[in-house]
Amino acid sequence: MNILGIETSCDETAVAMVKDGKKILSNLIASQDMVHQRFGGIVPELASRVHTEIIDSLFLKALRKSKITIREINLIAVTAFPGLKGSLLIGNTFARSLAFANHIPLIEVDHLQAHLAANFLHPPQPLPQEIKFPAIGLVVSGGHTNLFYLENRAKIRPLGETLDDAAGEVFDKVARVLNLEYPGGPALERAAEKGNPSAIKFPRAYLGKKSLDFSFSGVKTSVIYYVKRYGLNNIPDIAAGFQKAMIEVLVEKVRRALRFKKVKTVLLGGGVVSNKVLRQEMRKLALAEGINLFIPSPILCTDNAAMVASLGYYLYQKNLS
Repeated sequence: MNILGIETSCDETAVAMVKDGKKILSNLIASQDMVHQRFGGIVPELASRVHTEIIDSLFLKALRKSKITIREINLIAVTAFPGLKGSLLIGNTFARSLAFANHIPLIEVDHLQAHLAANFLHPPQPLPQEIKFPAIGLVVSGGHTNLFYLENRAKIRPLGETLDDAAGEVFDKVARVLNLEYPGGPALERAAEKGNPSAIKFPRAYLGKKSLDFSFSGVKTSVIYYVKRYGLNNIPDIAAGFQKAMIEVLVEKVRRALRFKKVKTVLLGGGVVSNKVLRQEMRKLALAEGINLFIPSPILCTDNAAMVASLGYYLYQKNLS
């Protein structure tokens, strides 16, 4: 089954072709970093305009790369929520028009759950081991920080979410406070590599012993006040201390979820999962807890359409059964 995936929830225009929910035939992502760089963040109106300008040509390029014709597309999967309204509208309008004109079934996909479906893909080699369910899923991105319980590939329900700022959002805001380049998350990670993570201790908000929700506004505010008081003379140490505080909370919440649900599998997803220290700490957790950990390749951690196509396939199969 050939599934066309379309993703335009934020500032990346992405189109992919995936076979049977697993094999990537093409996965194209057009970044808008250069468009928004001078503003220090994403401008929604500009994002939707760029989607409009390039989605058609990106779709045609994805077809050529996958060697699939429009008539060979069996299903269209498109991100429906959450995201920027204008950006979502462009992707949905394109997908629905294509589906209507060519009599192709269409299925809407939750962007956050799709990030976990990135683990179902295997470019270019097969997965090292089969994913065993049930599982815990952690999505850490620019706009969201969520924990999920996966009964299977198509049945996913929420366990916890951020009560204020998302982890990726806080990374970007702290990067701006430290006068680091855009995009802020990767720049802050590079700065932290040169610092001592134990030199400055920033607060961790665990929200009680049983909570699976997240709160990161406190650590962000703490960094802002630290900079106001002491200045920017030790940016690497500030970055390293902040990063450590964020990651320790993320790891602890996954540990709690594992023990509450008594499962042996963890799936990660979202742009912040590209962070090397987060990946290392999650691997340490997996070793300590004796669990199976799945982390997508960095390109599949970003917003992409292959993950949308994969989840769409499994949701469609569920609806047929």
